[in-house]
Amino acid sequence: MKRLPHHIAIVMDGNGRWAQKQGKERVFGHAEGVESVRSIIETARTIGIPYLTLYTFSTENFSRPQEEVKALMHLMVKAIEEETEKLVANDIRCVVIGNLTLLDPEVKARVEDFVRRTSSGRSLTVVLALSYSSRWEITRAAALLAQEAKDGIIRVQDIDENLFASRLATAGIPDPDLLIRTGGEQRISNYLLWQAAYAELYFTPVPWPEFREEALYEAVIEYQHRERRFGKTSEQIKGNATE
Repeated sequence: MKRLPHHIAIVMDGNGRWAQKQGKERVFGHAEGVESVRSIIETARTIGIPYLTLYTFSTENFSRPQEEVKALMHLMVKAIEEETEKLVANDIRCVVIGNLTLLDPEVKARVEDFVRRTSSGRSLTVVLALSYSSRWEITRAAALLAQEAKDGIIRVQDIDENLFASRLATAGIPDPDLLIRTGGEQRISNYLLWQAAYAELYFTPVPWPEFREEALYEAVIEYQHRERRFGKTSEQIKGNATE
């Protein structure tokens, strides 16, 4: 319990394929995936993980069949409406990162109200990457800094990693220590490319609808067995630990 990741990020993959193996429509898998979201949020809060980021919907997902996109948005809005009071009662804050201008105006309004209503939570911060693309986020940060330099607000020589990070959608949120991808694929799919520079990557064949409490424990235990060097040698790490 003394070596828990401060921030866990998850690519929730495998919903549609899981449903198809059950002989059902892909949307059934997404609906069952909502149950996994509930389980993982509850587990993270119980064991004391301060930050949890969930890849909810990428900008690339808009290219899926429109019926599936509409079903996903309906499920998300329904889950928001059903879970808001419970999240508030459990002192959980939710924030959203992504290009929300791409959302249907009604969905966008529901999401923004959800964020406002949970804003006072302190036990756990759940970050929903919605209509999110890491390349969009990085490009946007570069454009913001370029405009500020042009306007004389900052100097070009002032731009460093910290200043750049402060213009990302995740400003104020620590980088993930552990990045999990479910469903068997082994890539991070345009997700937190800047922030995950030193994250431990954990890939599991377990599809998201089956990824519950025990599966998260297994990922955390695997994380605890790894040596995080951040460019240093093992000897340096061990030396610092004994000082």
